[in-house]
Formats: sequence, C-alpha cells, structure tokens
Amino acid sequence: MKTDIEIAQQSKMLHIKDVAAQLGINEDELEYYGKYKAKLSDELFSRVSGKKDGKLILVTAINPTPAGEGKTTTSIGLGMAMKKIGKNAVIALREPSLGPVFGIKGGAAGGGYSQVLPMEDINLHFTGDFHAITAANNLLCAITDNHIQQGNELNIDPRRILFPRATDTNDRALRNIIVGLGGKTDGIPREDHFCITVASEVMAVLCLATDLEDLKRRLGNILVAYRYDGSPVYCRDLHADGSMTVLLKDAIKPNLVQTTENTPVIIHGGPFANIAHGCNSVRATKLALKLADYTVTEAGFGADLGAEKFLDIKCRKANLVPNAVVIVATVRALKYNGGVSKDNLKHENLEALKKGAANLEAHIDSIHKFGLPIVVALNRFDTDTDAEIEYIRALCAEKDVETAVSEVFAKGGDGGIELAKAVVKACEKPSCFGFIYEDGMSVVEKINAVAKEIYGADGVVIDSKAQRQLDEILKLSDRYSSFPVCFAKTQYSLSDDPKKLGRPSGFTITVREIKLSAGAEFIVVYTGTIVTMPGLPKTPAAYGIDIDKDLKIRGLF
Repeated sequence: MKTDIEIAQQSKMLHIKDVAAQLGINEDELEYYGKYKAKLSDELFSRVSGKKDGKLILVTAINPTPAGEGKTTTSIGLGMAMKKIGKNAVIALREPSLGPVFGIKGGAAGGGYSQVLPMEDINLHFTGDFHAITAANNLLCAITDNHIQQGNELNIDPRRILFPRATDTNDRALRNIIVGLGGKTDGIPREDHFCITVASEVMAVLCLATDLEDLKRRLGNILVAYRYDGSPVYCRDLHADGSMTVLLKDAIKPNLVQTTENTPVIIHGGPFANIAHGCNSVRATKLALKLADYTVTEAGFGADLGAEKFLDIKCRKANLVPNAVVIVATVRALKYNGGVSKDNLKHENLEALKKGAANLEAHIDSIHKFGLPIVVALNRFDTDTDAEIEYIRALCAEKDVETAVSEVFAKGGDGGIELAKAVVKACEKPSCFGFIYEDGMSVVEKINAVAKEIYGADGVVIDSKAQRQLDEILKLSDRYSSFPVCFAKTQYSLSDDPKKLGRPSGFTITVREIKLSAGAEFIVVYTGTIVTMPGLPKTPAAYGIDIDKDLKIRGLF
C-alpha cells in the first residue's frame, strides 16, 4: 500500500488557473503562489457578492480515538464524489497547524486517495498565513512590553497582562516563562506565557472577520491587560491594531488548491476546536457558497466541540444555515469507545460495538437538537465485518438517520458516491435550524446549556477563580454578556475527563478559568486540564520527516 505522501506526489495536478476555472474564477482574480496555489482576490469577492448561495454541508465526527475517524479524508472524498455524480461542488477546509504535523497527529490534508494538494506545502508553510498571524500576535506583545519599558503611560499592571505570545509548534517549555531578564535596558521582568498559534485570539479574529476593515476593528478590541486601577487596556489603546492589520493584509485572503482528483478546495484559517472555535474562516465559507452549488466544510474534532462551535458561534456570527450535517464514524473507533484495546480492533466484537455506539448516538442527538438533517458516514476499514456495519445501519435507522458507507481513502471520489447521493437527498429535507442558547441568556446559562444539552452533564461547577474572572468581564461592558461561549475541553470525551469514553453520565463539568476574547467576540470557558500550548510526545512525528538529495520530502503523513 502506498503511503499518503507517495500517493500525493504521484498525483497529477492541474495548473491552479484551470482549477479556478471550474468555479468560474478569472485568472486576474488569482494571486499566484507558484503553479498550484493561489490566493483569491478582493475583486472576486466583489464580483460574486450578489450571487445566490449554494447549499452548505457540515462534516463532523464522533469523539476522536487512536483508531482514527477520517473526518478530513471524508470531507475531501465527499467533495470529489459530488463532482462524480455531476454536482458543482467546492470543499472548504482549515489549514493544518505545524504543531500536530511535527507532533503526534501528523498532517491534516486528508489521506489515501482523498487528499488536498500540494500536500507537502499545505502541511508545512503553505502561503504563510500562520506565520503572519504569529507575527501579528507577537507584535502586540512586543509593543505592550515596550510601552511599559518606555514609561508606561497607560499604567499597565505587568502582573495583569492577559495576552500571551504565540508560536505554531508544540513547545511545553514555553507555557510559563519569565521575560525581561537581564539589565535595565532589557525590559521589565514579568511572568509571561505562550499559546500555540492556532489558539491565538488573532487566529480567531482572522477567521471571523468579514473584511479588512472588520479585521482591524476586531484586532483593536482585543483585551490586552488591566491597569493598576483595574480598568481595561485594549489593543487600540496601544496603537497596535493598524500595524497588525498590515501584517495580515494577505493572510485574510483565502487560498485555492485542489484534490487528488483536481476538485477545487478553498483552505483558510485553522483554529483548534478543543481550545478555540475550530472552523475555517467565514470569508472562505461565504465565498465558497457563492462559487458552487454545494460547499463541503468541516469542524474540528467531534460534534461536541467542532460542530457545536460551528453552529453556535460561526453560524450565529456569519448568518449561516447548514443544509445537512455528516457525522463520520468508524466501526473501529466505536469498538474502542466500547472498551476494546487498539491492538484488538480488527476482530469482530458486536458487544463492544453496541456499547461504544452510544457515543455516535450522543452526537446524533446533539445535532438533532439544532434541527438539522443528518447522514452518518461510516468510514469503512478492511477489517469491518458485514454484521458490524449492519448493526450501525440499523441503529441509525431507528433514529431516522441514513447511513452511507464511505471508502474514499482507498477509492477516492468513487468510494464516496453512496455518501454523496445520501447527502444530496438530506439537503432537500426540511429543517428548523436553531441554536442551543440565545444571545439574551446569561453567560452562566449558556455554559450550562452546552454542558447539559451537548455534553450530557448533570451540571456545571464554576471555580471561584473563574467566577471572579467572569464578574470582572461583565463589569467591563454589558455587551459582553451577549457573546457566545467557546469551550476549551478535551476532545477525547464528551465530559472534561479524557478517560470517560462512550456516552458518560452522572458527571459535572468543572470550569477553572473564563477569559474574554473581545476581538473574536466570544467568551472562552476552560474546563478540566486543557492547555493552550500542547507538548510533543516521546517520539514526535518530526523524527520521521526528512528530505532527500532530490528535494523529495519523506515521512510526512
């Protein structure tokens, strides 16, 4: 069996102008980054702004396991299969972070014969968007420290600087640091922190901004610190919003690439779903809806994190309404949720499958609460038995949900035709989309709504520190109480305990911190032991990545 990178390197790519032509994009509306990548210009946005939107399909999944689910692979394969059945479709995805690429998860450009190309570029530096976001983030940090060094006219309390530095690699040693050491000219010593770039508020701001003007407004609204008297200091007070916007003037433009079958793909933005809102940019999704009859997009991790945030945050902010939701599951992952070890997943085990399928049921129930049609995509592995697949089909039928077997990893678009037909059918079903909570509810009520309705918790315990933080946020402005909530939570469980698999019950969610993302316009709720700077595993994926004398990259998967 060929590796992902071998398949990608042997695929025949079209010049990006020919990929663009499939969507009616003119060559002068492209900003080339070589022959196979391009940014989409503001002129294109203006030209298609009056066009009717196509249908929006959200791909989500069960909770991730070491067995793998293949959500991105399924999204890509579905888009290619749509083309196979004669539909005008485009795929809208997030950009991969270097953290997972060199860490434990690997790349995020799909797999097998359902990948986006050029795979190596997309998984590495791509068009430099993440570097621009990192630079803008750290410029604000540098300006803040310099302001204090140069006399501190704003009376910033160095102990109460909220905005952390960022880098797009897993580096646990940077979670808690001291800056300003040395002498008098080296700054004011203080405690500082790093987050991974995909957890930066600048990333969230870029992905939720509608245009450059909105981007600058949101950057200016970032809460940076508090003064000694307790009053807030925003980015605009430090006069950093303009220069940050300049750094992001190209990064705000979505990127166009292609699949292994030359289907158009728009890739832009990449906030993590376990510590941020987990969706590609609003600009990319809205543009895709103007360019094609069907847009296939995805949200990170399971439906409890990515889909909930896509629906409660992104759709609320951007006035989006999905026509259908695809929940990706595998027999292997469901058996893992049922207590089978990773080494024994290839053996038929209907008892464990029945137990673990409760996780799939929980996600189906959650999406039904949003009032949207569902298709379960059963990502098939060679070791899956007919009896196991039929059990999942029967289970979904009882919940009035259609199931389609997907083999896009092995067969590309041909392996997703059953799924594509089911999704087209689901898009025609009536729906009554609604949010889990309303803007007018209190922040605590919103937290409880997500915890109970989506996670299945009995309730929420808010630590005294988190309650003090929330009280302080609400004193700043009445407007903040209307913001949606963005949970930072383990992706491995519906609860805040990664070891509670399946569909846990009888638990509470513990909120240990609450922070305001005033630029992104949501309130981040930190639960359990989640951290915003991941660490590398004992044997990181970076060990296996190399390049030969012919400049051919190896080991990237």
